Amino acid sequence: MALRSCRFTVYVAFQFTIVLLGNSTFATPGGGSPNVLSLLQPYDFLYYSGVRAYYSENWAKAAELLEKSIVTKDSLFRVRRQCHDECVAAGRGGSMWDLWALDWVQQRAECLRFCIGRAVTRVGQLPVSSDIDYEFGTRNPYNFLQVTYYKLEKLQKAASAAHTYFVANPSHLEMRNNIEKYRRMKGVNEEAFQDREAEKEKHWALYDAALQYEASSDWVQAAKKWKACVNETLQQTEECRIQCEVASQRLPEDRGVDSVNGVFEKAAALALSLLSCRQACVTQVSTRPGRISAQEDYLPTQLEHLHIAQFKAGDISGAVQTLRSLLLFYPADKDSLDNLQLYYETLGGDKESQVTQPEQEIVKYVSRSLQEKKLLYFGMENLDFSFTDPDLWTPEDVVPESLREIWRAEKEKTNEKMKEGEQQEEVDDSGFFSGGSVPQVGVTITMDDEVLNGTNRVVLDGVMTKKECDRILQLAEVAASAGDGYRGRRSVHTPHETFEGLTVLRAVKLAQEGLVNQSDARLLHELGERVRVLLHSYFRSPSRLIISFTHLVCRSAIAGDQEGRLDLSHPVHVDNCLLEPETKQCWREPPAFIHRDLSAILYLNDNFDGGELFFTNRDAKTVTARVKPSCGRLVGFSSGPVNPHGVTAVTSGRRCALGLWFTKEKLYRDMEREEAEALWAADGHSVVKKDEEEAEGSGTTARNARSQAPKEKSRGRDRVMGGKDEL
Repeated sequence: MALRSCRFTVYVAFQFTIVLLGNSTFATPGGGSPNVLSLLQPYDFLYYSGVRAYYSENWAKAAELLEKSIVTKDSLFRVRRQCHDECVAAGRGGSMWDLWALDWVQQRAECLRFCIGRAVTRVGQLPVSSDIDYEFGTRNPYNFLQVTYYKLEKLQKAASAAHTYFVANPSHLEMRNNIEKYRRMKGVNEEAFQDREAEKEKHWALYDAALQYEASSDWVQAAKKWKACVNETLQQTEECRIQCEVASQRLPEDRGVDSVNGVFEKAAALALSLLSCRQACVTQVSTRPGRISAQEDYLPTQLEHLHIAQFKAGDISGAVQTLRSLLLFYPADKDSLDNLQLYYETLGGDKESQVTQPEQEIVKYVSRSLQEKKLLYFGMENLDFSFTDPDLWTPEDVVPESLREIWRAEKEKTNEKMKEGEQQEEVDDSGFFSGGSVPQVGVTITMDDEVLNGTNRVVLDGVMTKKECDRILQLAEVAASAGDGYRGRRSVHTPHETFEGLTVLRAVKLAQEGLVNQSDARLLHELGERVRVLLHSYFRSPSRLIISFTHLVCRSAIAGDQEGRLDLSHPVHVDNCLLEPETKQCWREPPAFIHRDLSAILYLNDNFDGGELFFTNRDAKTVTARVKPSCGRLVGFSSGPVNPHGVTAVTSGRRCALGLWFTKEKLYRDMEREEAEALWAADGHSVVKKDEEEAEGSGTTARNARSQAPKEKSRGRDRVMGGKDEL
């Protein structure tokens, strides 16, 4: 055993010393321009200097240094990549076992040292601490920047920094509140709310866009987006792997490993660390900003979506190639093999397409990954190296026999965790309990949980009179003709319908301008309160229920554009999380409105075709209930993943409804609604509004769904600056 271990150590060392010596050589850099000020400074030093300036309230200096730290970090990564490419292009090949390769090692090390030394200071090339990695990984520089720019009265930049931080920290309530404030400030336009780190997350933007095209059954565009997503994921993974290779590497003793003696043992340990870093890129790329855990099987999942989209778009040969690529990950998967046979039958006599080979980039990806895994697992077996495999698709024969029992146990834990996620479909942790009283004369319960085949769902009739429906319909007609504030008339969900919307605040302003009836605007406001009281009682909410948003929406079918239509007026979705039908998961993160707790739709008319609300399971396919609109009909349901829903196509006429969303937290209240009430108060008018605290029926503050939910495990110690980032 000792002899085998010794041989393996030498084997690993020789296999990877060439690359590692090239990387570790420039841990003591030299060369480059003598003008140090023109070189990139250490971005960790710039960041800490910016934080010190922040706490000294030297806002201009803080902004300068914090911005410079962000730019310098990005520049350093680009320099490393450029130097890597240049030195690879200038190098020569040869056998790893050729002693002359040592000359190549030295040449490449010198190339990298000289190239990077031209742009980066010596100190700037040293590894940064794990604390700094955490700070930039959680986008904390933008946390400081948003307050800094606010103090400097640069509101556009402050809003941009706030949004960028919030994307990766969606549960940060103070930042969410700040963003709401920025939206109401003069001089801040919608262009400010852009993610400054979006370029690094292009694969996620493509992923979400592809899912949207799938939901609307636009398979041609879906296939294009999935293809682009696969390519971008491969590109991001490669970028990450290159940083592992080119960044300065610490020797084993610097990592706290004091039992490694001899040059070959140290080289082997360092080589395995490099391989582990490369493998970890899978996890890094498949983790959304703001999330702790990665999405399992991220790349194979994309390939599965892609081949289905290609097939439905008519690109059978493309589907065959993609499916063959997917089979590289799971060669024995029955569903994939059955689909491949289906594609062959569809192709008929097209023999050339039937023998299409997998995408070469995927072949390279899988082959390289398996080679690395074999070395890492043997390193675990022989050198006590620690490695966590990021992939579910790793074949069992890659794992040494002595480690398979542990490996199987870990895999079983992962499978159990995934099964638990699937079982969560039947659980509603919203804190609502349907079946309470209906405190309004004339309102009847038409459909309850049992009839609607779900949890915390209800249909109430008689919430509005016919006269009230007509008044709000007239308000919508007049207000829309006066301009609704949207960029275009087409629906955001389908090109076959037009879309008009109206908020309470806009209705009030139009009333003040004499463009709509004042009493109709007040009725629109009062309907929100009416619905709140009804649903607070029926769902027996243990805490207050606050209106988060009120939106009057009319969708109209475009004449002559309905033939052969297969899409939906509003695709299946969940109101407070991002639904992923394939995995039956729902991610509580932006752009989902994660603060919504209860949803409601109050219908105004029924003189149109289509436009039915329907509920589904998390697969977004299995319809569990349908609701046909009519005047005064109210649908209420908890906003979470137990209630995926959509709207069938409006194929003729105009469908109008009042959408309302409620929250249990005052922080997320409808700011526009309060502004409308303030305008009325300024005119000497009062608003009829039942006290929300009194409506709760209890002076005791009950825990809401969020406080009852299990807390997510933190990746590190809390670095939020307490109340300092609250405007």
